[in-house]
Amino acid sequence: MIIILEKKEFSEAVARVARFAERRSATLPVLAGIAIVAGDDGIKLRATNLETGIDFKVVGTIKEPGVVALPASTLREITGSFSGTGTITLEHGGETVIISSPAGRSQLKTLSYEDFPTLPFPEASAAKFTLPGSALRTLVLTVAPCASPSTVRPELGSVLLSAEGGVVKAVATDSFRLAEKKMPIAGTITPFSILIPAKNAIDIVQTLPDTDVEVLVDEHQCAFSWPNGIVTTRLVTVPYPDYAQIIPKAFVSEATLLRKDFEAALKRTSVFSDSFQKVRIGFVGEDKRVVFSARNSDIGESSEGVPASVTGESIELSFNHRYLSAPIPLITTENLSLSSAGIGRPLVIKGIGDNTLLYLVMPMNQ
Repeated sequence: MIIILEKKEFSEAVARVARFAERRSATLPVLAGIAIVAGDDGIKLRATNLETGIDFKVVGTIKEPGVVALPASTLREITGSFSGTGTITLEHGGETVIISSPAGRSQLKTLSYEDFPTLPFPEASAAKFTLPGSALRTLVLTVAPCASPSTVRPELGSVLLSAEGGVVKAVATDSFRLAEKKMPIAGTITPFSILIPAKNAIDIVQTLPDTDVEVLVDEHQCAFSWPNGIVTTRLVTVPYPDYAQIIPKAFVSEATLLRKDFEAALKRTSVFSDSFQKVRIGFVGEDKRVVFSARNSDIGESSEGVPASVTGESIELSFNHRYLSAPIPLITTENLSLSSAGIGRPLVIKGIGDNTLLYLVMPMNQ
């Protein structure tokens, strides 16, 4: 195999594909590699960790067709160091590949391509729809940090994607907090509901183009396809919790305050949080303010009031300050609302005037 590629395009393609390779694999070393296929369909880069897989097309000139597999991490380091413009040549012979340019050359040992597995692909499409890649990226990256890192309950380590009535939703929860992001989609879309492991979902959406992506779903797998590539992932088949039941329908206390005031007060107060990272939030209706307080026996204590419009009961709740700060970068409005359902019940955080994002956090024991 001999192929000629643009430095920048090849470097970007390798970075995109490498995230789907295993970091290392003792049982099947080729899973830690990227397969480069040059043939009638052009030049394609492939990688898979058996959970996800990618087939990505890159522009180049084929002097001699062929197939080779190279270690993904090494190839990414080499291509990531490319500078300037121009072309490089990949030449495969025996058990090595020579990567050469006017500046120099590198020689890499190959992996056994014969062991490279077939990329998973939905066998019989149970659902098929098209969405902009930019929309999928926004939906997933907004909620994915709320998914559980534990593998004990795979459904909690996943992102729920669904559509109904022209609105696409993404949801993730680790049982301590929950994020729901909605996005209206122009045109009609067939209702669907799929559960993707959060890590897979993050890797996938960071790979997709901003333009339309066709999504194919069967019982166990999902594929995202566009003219230059296709990414596949396994799906989680465990039922997702009925999270709508967790979202309170009524609140005992509500407050509206400036987002920048909430952020600044929380940041200062969290310095005094204890080993459990606990801060307290108090709704004080008569004083029209929300009070942030924390106490650490080794550092000291802090109490700070923020002007707010408060309705309902005066109430104080404790939270992990990291969970309270998580939605701040996602809220784009000037004001936000805090709505408490009561002692031991969830707190709902929203941007005023923005109905697309809902963030729910459970209080800690007082």
